[in-house]
Amino acid sequence: MDTEIKDVIEPSDILKPKSESIFVIKADGTREPFDSTKLEQSLKHAGASSSTVEAIISNIKDSIIDDMTTHDIYIRAFELLHKEDRRMSVTYSLRRAIMELGPSGFAFEDYVAEIFRQKGFETLTDQKVRGKYVEHEIDVVAWNDQKLIMVEAKFHNQLGVKSDLKIALYVKERFDDLSEMTFNYGGKERKLDEGWLVTNTKFTTTAIEYGSHQGNRLVMIGWNYPVHGNLHDMILEAKLHPLTCLVNLSGFAKKELLAQGVVLCKTIAENQGLLDTVGLTEDEKQKVLEEIKAL
Repeated sequence: MDTEIKDVIEPSDILKPKSESIFVIKADGTREPFDSTKLEQSLKHAGASSSTVEAIISNIKDSIIDDMTTHDIYIRAFELLHKEDRRMSVTYSLRRAIMELGPSGFAFEDYVAEIFRQKGFETLTDQKVRGKYVEHEIDVVAWNDQKLIMVEAKFHNQLGVKSDLKIALYVKERFDDLSEMTFNYGGKERKLDEGWLVTNTKFTTTAIEYGSHQGNRLVMIGWNYPVHGNLHDMILEAKLHPLTCLVNLSGFAKKELLAQGVVLCKTIAENQGLLDTVGLTEDEKQKVLEEIKAL
């Protein structure tokens, strides 16, 4: 396994670090010392074994250069992981796959609503709801017999963009206004049980510090926050992989399917004829279906 991973990069491509202190450029443009711990955590989160993680990190350390971007590091790690295990590489690339849905017109709130439906909730999107003082536009309303949840969905199509304290304060005040009222969802009058702020990227530390003291009035869900039950976890649990994460589907085919309103891998699995509409050969179709099955 180690030999295969090292074979992805030719010896002539390997650049030795200039010094012990190697700095990298993050997605937001800031510069910080390279920390292999973050890479290790993301690989393990994708399901990579300890030996695979160790081999990839060793390869990255041998090839990294000063002021290399975290995006380039991600691409290199993805190539190595994909050679070892395609299923894990898809999980590793899931965050970027979610971002690629933005330009297609598929609303992030619809994606969040689908996650709630997979968890047994009924949902409505783009709701106008009256609070005690003003009317609010709510991205997602989700309910079951036990809970009524209203969700503010914040979508970013660039890495490095975070939801900050101002957003957390604004959303919390909206839920405070709504908590004064009674609503009819699921055929009964009920109060709002939880208000959620969901983003596909990250929160700033001050937003997290504020939100951690708000209880059910502000449940904050980011890509990797909280440690357990974050958006990444919820997507994997619901098995709602977007088709943009498929390695065996060309960029053209992805755009064509997205234009048809096809977004989820499971939609393709349930209607395999969709692959005929984008001109795939039988061999190409089989590879795509096998990749979806592996997920």
